[in-house]
Amino acid sequence: MMDWTDRHCRYLHRLMSQHTLLYTEMVTAPAVIHGDRDRLLGFDPAEQPVALQLGGSDPAQLAQAARIGAAFGYCEINLNCGCPSDRVQSGRFGAILMEDAALVANCVSAMRDAVDIPVTVKCRIGVDDQDPQQVLPDFLARVSAAGVDHFAIHARKAWLQGLSPKENRDIPPLDHELVVQMKGLFPHLTIAINGGIASLDAAEAFLAQGLDSVMIGRAAYHTPSEILLQADARIFGGGTPRTAAEVVHLMLPYIETHLAAGGRLGQITRHMLGLFQGQPGARGWRRHLSENVHADGAGPQVVLDALDHVTRVAA
Repeated sequence: MMDWTDRHCRYLHRLMSQHTLLYTEMVTAPAVIHGDRDRLLGFDPAEQPVALQLGGSDPAQLAQAARIGAAFGYCEINLNCGCPSDRVQSGRFGAILMEDAALVANCVSAMRDAVDIPVTVKCRIGVDDQDPQQVLPDFLARVSAAGVDHFAIHARKAWLQGLSPKENRDIPPLDHELVVQMKGLFPHLTIAINGGIASLDAAEAFLAQGLDSVMIGRAAYHTPSEILLQADARIFGGGTPRTAAEVVHLMLPYIETHLAAGGRLGQITRHMLGLFQGQPGARGWRRHLSENVHADGAGPQVVLDALDHVTRVAA
C-alpha cells in the first residue's frame, strides 16, 4: 500500500472503524534512520492501533529502525517480506526475502531484541519458481523459531522476473487454501490471510475456517464504506456504524488543522474519493473534489459542496 496508507488515509479510516488494526506504508529502515522521521513516522494518536511496516534486510538497521518506531508510539513493528517492486528487489528486501528464511530469522531476532512491542511478518506464499507447498511451511518454521508468532500471508506468489508490481497484485493465482493449511500445520501461530479479499462476507468465511484475522488492502481503500464502516459491527461486535456523510463532517476539523499547517486539501481528499462508491451521487462527489481541491484557497467548503452531490440525490 505504498503511497496509499499515509497518515491522512489512516486518520480517515480510523473514523470509520475503531477496532481494525491499521498499517503504515512500507518505510525502509535506512529511511527511518537517516530521513525526516517526523514526516515518515509521525501520526495522530487517534489513529491507534497502528503498526509500522518496515522494509530492509540488514538486522542491525532493522533493529535500530524498530527501536525508533517504538519510540514514536507504534503498537507493532511489521517486517515486509511481500512487496514485489523493482526498488525492493535491488535493495534485497520485500518479497525477495522469501528466498532467504535464515536472513529473515536473523532480522526479526534483532528487531525483537530491540523493542518490547510485537514484531510481525508479512509475506507471500513464495516467489518465482519456488514451490509454495514446500517453501511456505519452511519459511514459517524458520522465522517463528526466531520468536515471531504473527504472520500476515498474501496468498499469491510474487513473480519478481517478468511481472510488474501492479501485475503481481492480480496475475499470480490465489491459493487461499494453502494459507488455511498453514494454520492447521502451525496452530500456535497467529495467521492472517491477505490477497484478493473484497468483502466482509469473504472475511467472515475465512475466520470461520480457523484463521485468526483477515488483512484487506485495496477493497478497504476503494470501497471503505462497505468494509470499514461495517467492520466493527460485523467482525468485532461493535455498535451502530457511522454513515459516510458523518465521517465527512468529522474530517473537517482535521482538514482545517492540516491546511493551517501549510498542507494542501488534495493530500487528504484523494483518500476520500471512494467514500460513497456504489451509492447515488458518488460520481458527483468524486468529480467535484477532483475538479476543485487544487484551486487557490480550497478548503472544507469544497468538501461540503461535494457532499451536496450525494445528499441531494439521497433526498
